[in-house]
Parts: sequence; structure tokens; C-alpha cells
Amino acid sequence: MNPILTAAALAAALLPTAAAVPSAASAASATSAPSAASAPSAGSAKAACDPGQLCLWGRAGYSGTRQSHELADTGIDNCVPLPAGVPARSFVNRVGRPVTVYQSAECATEAEFDTYPTGTWVPESRFTVRAFKVWEN
Repeated sequence: MNPILTAAALAAALLPTAAAVPSAASAASATSAPSAASAPSAGSAKAACDPGQLCLWGRAGYSGTRQSHELADTGIDNCVPLPAGVPARSFVNRVGRPVTVYQSAECATEAEFDTYPTGTWVPESRFTVRAFKVWEN
């Protein structure tokens, strides 16, 4: 048996064909989150948010006044009201834990609220955010 032919046959048997392997673009689109929760392009400096932070912007599209909060400053299960008159309309959760954003400055569940997993990018919240809570994993 020819060893070169055997190695080539083995490699062909072990490597999947191009038809069997989805392209990187189709694999990404099959597993990506909805566009409302997708990260902005890498060149979007306005949406910069460091790992370990919750970043909030005063206007949709990661624009307006930017606030950033870290777990060390907020704690777990604490209601953190945003400064009076400085609510948020877009935000990024990179805290490493789920975060609930509230329409109420007191984290009241009688008003609107939503919980987002870490890694969530929200270019336009469906309500004005006035407070948040970071949860234990």
C-alpha cells in the first residue's frame, strides 16, 4: 500500500467536506441573538463598555450621557437608582451577572422591568430605565 495515498485517504476521511461544514457567516447567523440585543460594530466607540461594567446611555443608540457601574460599587440584589434627571434609553450588560432594569427609580415591579443576561447589548430600551439590580448567577 502506498503510504502517501494512505495518508491522503485518511486526511480526506477525517476532514469534513465544505458542504457539510457551515460557513462562519451562516453559523454566526444561526446562533446570534436578535438584532435588538446584538453588539454594535467593533468601530463603535460610543458603545464602548469594559468587561465587568454595566453601561447606560441617556439616549437610544448608545448616545447621550454615559454612566458606568461595576459590581464592586453596586453589590448584589441592591436597587441602584440612576441619578435624578439622568435616566437611560440604551445599555450594555458586561457585569458577568444578570441585570434587571426598572422603569421605577425604586425598582418597583408594578412598573415596567426586564432582566438581561451578561453580554446583552440593548440599543433602545422599550421603556426609560431609572434603576437597576444586579443578581447572583
